[in-house]
Amino acid sequence: MAREAAQAGARELMARFGDRPEGLHTKTSPTDPVSDADVAAEAAVRAVLDRRRPHDAILAEEGGAVGGDGSLRWLVDPLDGTVNFLFGIPAFVVSVACEDADGGVAGVVLDPVRDEGFSATRSGPAMLNDEAIRGSTRDELSTAMLATGFGYEAATRARQANVVARVLPQVRDIRRVGAAAMDLVWTACGRFDAYYERGVKPWDVAAGSLIAARAGLVVRELPASGEDASGIVVAPAGLIEELVELVEAAQN
Repeated sequence: MAREAAQAGARELMARFGDRPEGLHTKTSPTDPVSDADVAAEAAVRAVLDRRRPHDAILAEEGGAVGGDGSLRWLVDPLDGTVNFLFGIPAFVVSVACEDADGGVAGVVLDPVRDEGFSATRSGPAMLNDEAIRGSTRDELSTAMLATGFGYEAATRARQANVVARVLPQVRDIRRVGAAAMDLVWTACGRFDAYYERGVKPWDVAAGSLIAARAGLVVRELPASGEDASGIVVAPAGLIEELVELVEAAQN
């Protein structure tokens, strides 16, 4: 059902991709936009969930939380990579995850441009369309390809830039795609060796982190510290401790 919901959202996005954005406004800062495409995609996802699982709770980026008396909660990012979408950059996804009291149950991250559907369940393998995927097994940080992302507020970006300046000389290189869920699933299938970012929201990472974990990677939370929000690090077992230590040291 997570796949069905993600596909419904993706149809709304692809019907609008490449057009002049409509209904555009901002949220936390002038660089944090939301458009009619975000809203329409979320409505389409919610419609599927409301029809199929009417008693479950939903937490979605644009519409917030809607309570339910069921044991499950759905976390929805209808358009992760909004800025890319608005600029015509083909790097955005729909992310739909389901969780219970013990954590993630199922997750789907759908890239409608490339027709790539990443998915996993709590007990099943991580999949890319119909093929099982595994993350990197690299154990040398100096040759690792990392992904990261940046926040929307200027002060947050300044602190994140300082971290990048400390991390970059210690690794092969760093990429910034602009969609946390895409970073996570690209790490899950080995396109990146590891990923870290602070300031992500639950709907950004719920599906992707489950997929990454089922792909054999270690998912670690970065606790909030001072002005810095909590975050996430995903890496192979051979890199996770060194990478977490590096990121946390660079933050201080």
